[in-house]
Amino acid sequence: MADFPDSIKYTATHEWVRREDDGSVTVGISDHAQDAMGDIVYVELPEAGATVEVQDEVGVIESVKAAADIYAPIAGAITAVNEKLEDAPETVNESPYEDGWLFKIEPIESTDWDNLLDAAAYMAKCEQEEH
Repeated sequence: MADFPDSIKYTATHEWVRREDDGSVTVGISDHAQDAMGDIVYVELPEAGATVEVQDEVGVIESVKAAADIYAPIAGAITAVNEKLEDAPETVNESPYEDGWLFKIEPIESTDWDNLLDAAAYMAKCEQEEH
């Protein structure tokens, strides 16, 4: 069974979003998404310094089964990318909420956070997709 931590928010496109103490936001793909994709073999991340809008395509994640676009959950500037994934994309499978994070954003709009799903709403969406 997939893990749906209450301490983070989610998007309908399966990204997770965690607000950090410094105001930045860390983004990854959910445990549910990595489990559905299977073994992750490649991750294409956005460029640090790029400015993104909500729902901009910012990267691609590929598994042995499929490829999926990665979308920006909030508007802002990309401040960091997880370069470790270049050589070890399987880290997304092993630790989707910790070591397998994808990128960090310095948010522009604080209201973007309000449009994200909480754990219960995201879990319900995932269950609905499975039926």
